[in-house]
Amino acid sequence: MAVMSYREAVGKALREALSEDDNTFIMGEDVGSYGGAYAVTRGMLKEFGPRRVVDAPLSESAIVGACTGAAMGGLHPVAEIMTINFTLLAIDQIVNHAAKIRYMSGGQYNAPIILRTVTGGGAQLGSTHSQCLEPWYATVPGLKVVTPATPYDALGLFRAVREEKDPVLFVEHILLYSARGEVPEEPYRVPIGKAEVKRRGQDFTIVAYSRMVQVALAAAERLEEQDIDAEVVDLRSLRPWDKEAVVESVKRTGHALVVEEAWRTGGFGAEVASTVQEEAFDYLDGPVGRLGGAEVPMPYNREMERAAIPGPEAVVQAVRKALNR
Repeated sequence: MAVMSYREAVGKALREALSEDDNTFIMGEDVGSYGGAYAVTRGMLKEFGPRRVVDAPLSESAIVGACTGAAMGGLHPVAEIMTINFTLLAIDQIVNHAAKIRYMSGGQYNAPIILRTVTGGGAQLGSTHSQCLEPWYATVPGLKVVTPATPYDALGLFRAVREEKDPVLFVEHILLYSARGEVPEEPYRVPIGKAEVKRRGQDFTIVAYSRMVQVALAAAERLEEQDIDAEVVDLRSLRPWDKEAVVESVKRTGHALVVEEAWRTGGFGAEVASTVQEEAFDYLDGPVGRLGGAEVPMPYNREMERAAIPGPEAVVQAVRKALNR
């Protein structure tokens, strides 16, 4: 097992794609000479040249529109949108064109775009650069949404995403880039839509995705000190998502809490909670809990920003409250 950072894992995935498929290219703002806003594409312009690593103008709609046309023509573009906040400038191209082209054309065309983007707060980038909009996109048929939480999953999911025939939103959390983890040297893939139990437990199920998986695992360690054995389920993907794995876990533990950084109102946690209530109601020993980000634009002030994002202690308190402990 090699140990690498999340940033290195994504970079390895991109280099593999460029090396193994001559039809693959990367297009985005500052992906070339600057090396990427988060240093993921550093060195790739020199290695693969300007036809494969394309610095685009500051126009997200142009980036996604050009990549949609290229994909319809048989290429395999990777569009890097600097943050998920900026996808709002290309939402028509993403939702009304790329995601629907196979349906609208009766299968004559498809658009296998990989839309790489960065989500989340915690880096003091202010309200318009720190939102978690991936639950919005998870409502769109024709679009898949993956949210890797570890270097292993980032590399494995990207390999799986390359085989898709329709657009995929590949969502990387800004605070995960320095996270390190073991990654096998031999080839492997992580299937899209397959959750993973990151920690086994018997008293309580905590469901999370993206960076909140790390928060949930930290909370589970604290709960263990209080004689509460929590299980942590990482969704890995929001569309499709692994209902069976979540329901199976809840049937064993009898309790569930869904944790996400996105706002609780309209968040993906509501979908998970509703499904658990519908399919595991007779196994529940209490209501399904939900924990999300504060219902405010993300503050710039560091302490206020931290207060707006669920942390391990908030998860611990939610679990204890549910168990009347």
